[in-house]
Amino acid sequence: MRLKITHRTEYRYDTPVHYLLQRLRLLPVSGSTQTVLSWALAIEGAREEVRFVDHFGNDTRLLSVEGERNFITVEASGEVVTRDTAGVSGPHQGFTPLWLYSHETPLTAIGSGVRELAASVGNGTDIERLHRLMAVIGERVIYTPGTTSATTPAEEALALKTGVCQDHTHIFAAAARAMGFPARYVSGYLMLDATVEQAASHAWAEAHVSGLGWVAFDAANGISPDERYVKVATGRDYRDATPVSGIRLGQAEEQLAVTVTVEQ
Repeated sequence: MRLKITHRTEYRYDTPVHYLLQRLRLLPVSGSTQTVLSWALAIEGAREEVRFVDHFGNDTRLLSVEGERNFITVEASGEVVTRDTAGVSGPHQGFTPLWLYSHETPLTAIGSGVRELAASVGNGTDIERLHRLMAVIGERVIYTPGTTSATTPAEEALALKTGVCQDHTHIFAAAARAMGFPARYVSGYLMLDATVEQAASHAWAEAHVSGLGWVAFDAANGISPDERYVKVATGRDYRDATPVSGIRLGQAEEQLAVTVTVEQ
């Protein structure tokens, strides 16, 4: 499937900021599930400082904006051809050792709730157990925007029984690790059936299964990602794979608006 994607982030400040440094993980990488045909990044008034591949294998750019500004726009756009591989992206590659994905982080800490969730999955093959985990998370944690934030850990979202795709992904990663699987967070894009324009990018998880490699699970939608998904960045949790982050100089209050369009 050939997908056209535009990811636009607007920053507005009530008083001018003097300097902004942006770290962008917005560039999909060609692999077994996708081929990038074209991709471009633009930021108003920015100067590209560094482009590098981070230790998780994410294509990353650092850009700076200097001078007093009340409004800044970051836009990424391009076309990607995707393939349905039943969620399997293959063997582990890159600089980061596989064992690192077995360790918890502050956002994926394994507490009593996660342990109980992992134990409830029961017996079966690795794939059966992971699919059952995905289904249980979808049943227990209802998709409800606005009930959690980027700093909500898996245990808290599980206790609240509500959250968004980020929370489903953190819970899945934590529980999969408790079950003995290396697991990682994936940020990217999803072409929805009902709409082209969206308010955010998407997130899902991957677990490393012996004999298959990395296998993807989207607990928010209850499926293994297919050709509608575009992978952009991976890491141990949201902080490692966040699409846009940065620092600014100035005392301004920030308002953020994000629009994402994904269309065939």
